[in-house]
Amino acid sequence: MEPVRTCVGCRTRAPRSALLRVVSQNNVLIVDERAVLPGRGAWLHPTQECMDAALRRRAFGRALRVSTQLDTRTFEQHPPRNKG
Repeated sequence: MEPVRTCVGCRTRAPRSALLRVVSQNNVLIVDERAVLPGRGAWLHPTQECMDAALRRRAFGRALRVSTQLDTRTFEQHPPRNKG
């Protein structure tokens, strides 16, 4: 049985393999492609809609339990995959 995670963008549950892990390192939001970086992670669908929703709702700060403002420039440059 594969682990299930909740997308911070659309708030739906999905298998871990269908989601993208994001972590905060030195208050910079980083995409964890291999899901191996240390620390607390947030999960989201790798679609533009979920990325935009998570950024608009400021969901990463809450999910990662970070009280300071996160630098999202690196994350925003990550190309999303289309639903398919």
